[in-house]
Amino acid sequence: MAAHFDRRLRKAAVTTTVAAVAVAALSASQAPDVTADGNGRQTTSDNVPTSDTPAADSATGNSPYYTDLPPLNSPSPAPTTGTPTSPGSSEAGIPATVLDAYKKAESELRRAKPGCNLPWQLLAAIGKVESGQARGGRVDANGTTIGRIIGPQLDGNGFALIKDTDNGVYDGNSSYDNAVGPMQFIPSTWAWAGRDGNGDGKEDPNNVYDAALAAGHYLCRYDWDLSDQADLNRAILSYNNSQDYLNTVLSWLEHYRKGTHEIPDGTGSLPVGRSDDPHAGASPTPGRTGANPGSRAPSTPSPSKPPASEKPTKPGSPSTKPPTDPAPPTETPSPTPTPTPTDTVHHLENAGTTGLTATAGDTFDKKISTRAETKAGDAVGKVRIRFTVLGDTDATFTGGEKVAAVTTNASGVAVAPALVAGEQTGAFTVRATAVGRTVPGLDYKATVTERVADTLTSTGTKELTCTPGGEFADQVEVKATLKGAVADKVAVTATLIKSDAEPVENDKGPYFKDADGKAVRTLTGRQTDAEGLLRLPKLYADDTEGTYILRLTTPGGATLDITLKVAEPAEPTPAPSTDPSTAPSAQPSTEPTA
Repeated sequence: MAAHFDRRLRKAAVTTTVAAVAVAALSASQAPDVTADGNGRQTTSDNVPTSDTPAADSATGNSPYYTDLPPLNSPSPAPTTGTPTSPGSSEAGIPATVLDAYKKAESELRRAKPGCNLPWQLLAAIGKVESGQARGGRVDANGTTIGRIIGPQLDGNGFALIKDTDNGVYDGNSSYDNAVGPMQFIPSTWAWAGRDGNGDGKEDPNNVYDAALAAGHYLCRYDWDLSDQADLNRAILSYNNSQDYLNTVLSWLEHYRKGTHEIPDGTGSLPVGRSDDPHAGASPTPGRTGANPGSRAPSTPSPSKPPASEKPTKPGSPSTKPPTDPAPPTETPSPTPTPTPTDTVHHLENAGTTGLTATAGDTFDKKISTRAETKAGDAVGKVRIRFTVLGDTDATFTGGEKVAAVTTNASGVAVAPALVAGEQTGAFTVRATAVGRTVPGLDYKATVTERVADTLTSTGTKELTCTPGGEFADQVEVKATLKGAVADKVAVTATLIKSDAEPVENDKGPYFKDADGKAVRTLTGRQTDAEGLLRLPKLYADDTEGTYILRLTTPGGATLDITLKVAEPAEPTPAPSTDPSTAPSAQPSTEPTA
């Protein structure tokens, strides 16, 4: 065991040396503004951006991570999934299912947030640092880890203090939160960042497809462009707020960009160095006061020479000095911690937000305001308030996210970003909660209404004709406007009514056809296009002659009537005859001749 421990110490020392050399070597291949300082840490020509994301608002809660750096020589990409043979290949290769999850997440983010420019190699770098690629790819066929990956409890003892937020559902801990899964999300972050990446209807932090997609969306929030080094650094720091973490992730990112290969699931190697291990050669993450003894593998110290004061005497010989009882230890009382502003929050109050209503596709005129107060009703500034969009809705905050965190001002008020209504109508809820404080949340009700138009006009004739049993040659086309402007995506209802005095659906006369060719006399679910135009399907006539009304209506009160006539064509008028034999005969004149 002692030999094993010595090997671990030697490996830690080598890891520390290699880390400095590797980062310095990698700096030459980084973006043009990235260099390395004298300690091998990456810097930029400007100050390296830091994240103001507190532990409770980050992805991982600033949990420990693996500090191992990539080998200096990147492996060549392999086209197959065979067992790697190059030195360090199992360490640098990525298990097949895990790699597939990263690439699928990149593809989805390219579609959903193209301006983010998320590379799958960034997800791979974070996955390597957070869990060693799901512990070397120990996942089942669906991408769920074989056994849960759970970090140490964040109880403030050497780590951030984050009390339980999920009743132990994800981490099995009902007292404190733990980071969970291959991308190490804390439950409070997963609650809003979680995604269903494999289409099974669940959002599971232990599934590599779900976790990779959630990590991609997390890194792409705030409209960050990850092709920009400053935004990339900010995004990584928001995942785990540590400069050492940033450097380690950037090192693996560059390594994977140079090339990697796929290895079979379960054959990857697990990293050794840990940020909470004093032998790993990395500085602890800010906010930690020391190592967590429970997170390291137990070890046995090597034998050492006993101190002179403890040198044994010969058997049977009296001790040269009688033993004395040790003095009782003096207990030093722990200083009472100074309460933070968050600790003083007793409740949240609505800071005057009312009437949250918007038309589909529009931005809400009013923003949500929340005030943090003490028990006495005094304002509490510098408190993080999290706003979360809940319910069956596609409404989001500006930027497309359903969560936003804002710090209260000196008046104790936090104002959420503007809400943007989606196309889905109906009511939903925005909940405000105090980050790091278990006080009741505050709910705001919001409603999205249909798009409206106040005017409908026909782009063609308002009277169409057809013979009994035939079809109308022209199709009805209309344009919708609202206060003179084009009204797009407005729902239009078309009904063939009996009369203006009896505006109910007619049971005879003109009709539309459904997909089965059956007659229908009311159409719903039709919308105007981007130009406010709508063309209705072809109209047909039964054998009943007459004059009919097609009535079109929209939300907002616009109404338009189109007249339809069904009649046999008029008998043609005969042309005058030119045959002389049919001309009337001349009458004899009765006038006397001259």
